[in-house]
Amino acid sequence: MGALQGHSFKLALVQMLVQGGRKEENLVRALDRLQQAAASGARVVVLPEAMTSGWTHSLANSDADEIPDGDGCLRLREAARSNRIYVCAGLVERAGPLIFNSAALIGPNGDVLLHHRKLNELEIAHGCYAQGDRLAVASTPLGTLGVMICADAFAHGQVISRTLGIMGADIILSPCAWAVPADHDNTKEPYGQLWLDNYCPVARDFRLWIAGVSNVGRLDDGPWHGRKCIGCSLVVGPDGREVLRGPYGADAEAILYTGIHLEARPARGDGWDRMWQTPSGNKT
Repeated sequence: MGALQGHSFKLALVQMLVQGGRKEENLVRALDRLQQAAASGARVVVLPEAMTSGWTHSLANSDADEIPDGDGCLRLREAARSNRIYVCAGLVERAGPLIFNSAALIGPNGDVLLHHRKLNELEIAHGCYAQGDRLAVASTPLGTLGVMICADAFAHGQVISRTLGIMGADIILSPCAWAVPADHDNTKEPYGQLWLDNYCPVARDFRLWIAGVSNVGRLDDGPWHGRKCIGCSLVVGPDGREVLRGPYGADAEAILYTGIHLEARPARGDGWDRMWQTPSGNKT
């Protein structure tokens, strides 16, 4: 069920600098990284959360534009089309009077295949973004792709990522903005356990992949002013184990690559419950 056995492709995680309130510079940087990733053979490229303006930056209201036909999304659609790649990007979206923390999954013909609005937004960002209102997957020749954004992963009971698993996702793509206090010491407190705790059991239970991609750079505005985004982008495989981890640091820009090998879905609907209840099941 779901993806055909033997489907595989190269995934690129663009762990890029995002400068708050500098939409044009961020877009130019993203388009350059997309071209580099495509030239290296990536079929799917993931960009960070709120990549255009930076997470919770006060210029979100003036910088936000529409999905699918606003300036930022149109330029990413053209890059996807010209490079014949899938692009998943975190965007600050305007929809009438509302501003959303959103993500678009764009296909290699430039069409928006999936439009997600963050559901489990941190409370400190509620004054910046409206409540998300949708969850979906997209069936593609590469497999079934799902999208969530950052804290969606640790909604109570992992309900969002698990719902994407029930919906048939073979891989979940997650634009993120992972930030720590300015004085965080990664040698004393290694970053990332929160994401392992929430990615690994879902990936294992549903035999799917999860890829979280964070930006880097310092936050100079918003409720987390003074914190730093530190990358550590992460891929977890269908056995529930870490496959790839990006470098840590406010300056740790990188394009990370990994091969994705999709597994046939072992269950559907309440078949998951029966599978988890067998001795060979993975439910924990």
